[in-house]
Amino acid sequence: MALPIPIYIGYDPRERAATNVLIDSLYQHSSIPLAITPLVTPQLEAQGLFRRQRDPKQSTAFSFTRFLVPQLMDYQGWAIFMDCDMLCRGDIAELWAQRDEKMSVMCVKHEHVPGETVKFMGEVQSPYPKKNWSSLMLLNCSRCKALTVDYVNTASGLDLHRFHWLSGDHEIGAIEGGLWNHLVDVQAAPNAPAEQGGPILLHWTLGGPWFRDQRTMGGVLAAEWFSARDDSMKLWD
Repeated sequence: MALPIPIYIGYDPRERAATNVLIDSLYQHSSIPLAITPLVTPQLEAQGLFRRQRDPKQSTAFSFTRFLVPQLMDYQGWAIFMDCDMLCRGDIAELWAQRDEKMSVMCVKHEHVPGETVKFMGEVQSPYPKKNWSSLMLLNCSRCKALTVDYVNTASGLDLHRFHWLSGDHEIGAIEGGLWNHLVDVQAAPNAPAEQGGPILLHWTLGGPWFRDQRTMGGVLAAEWFSARDDSMKLWD
């Protein structure tokens, strides 16, 4: 019997709609049970796990809380972290099957150098090496013990997001980037749906259609997000 896949989703109150639609899309397509936990900052603060002041360069509420996942897993087993501004179009079990015990972390190794300086809602767009790598992570939690509560609360954002808590880049495995963590309006638009070989996990890193002034972000992909939202709210007779 397959145990539920532990999935942690970065949560920002401004993107509640995105979180809800992502969760529904994960459940709808998964072939095995899922255990999904949004990382809600006030809850983590109440548990004494998170105490950082908001950084001016921090564009979301979960910029740093994602690195608490190994601690929440008691540094045992594997877990998935993903940003909330995503939509799953296929079976997340296919990503779960890519786990490699030789690796501490696995991610899509984007080569993304942003040309813009501002993201959604006026948030600062900060360029740095390994940009977007930490937005989707398979975490081998027993090998991530450097991510203590104290470290996560005191290390610089760049040290966290550039994986300086590992001994080197040889501990970072590669997830197939053509299918997972497709950056909407950053990478070339997909020419096929997931069932025909297109990307399975879409990522609106520049802001998505749940924001009033970005309703067409991604073109046909924005329409797909609205369709997924409407499906998640469907009433049955």
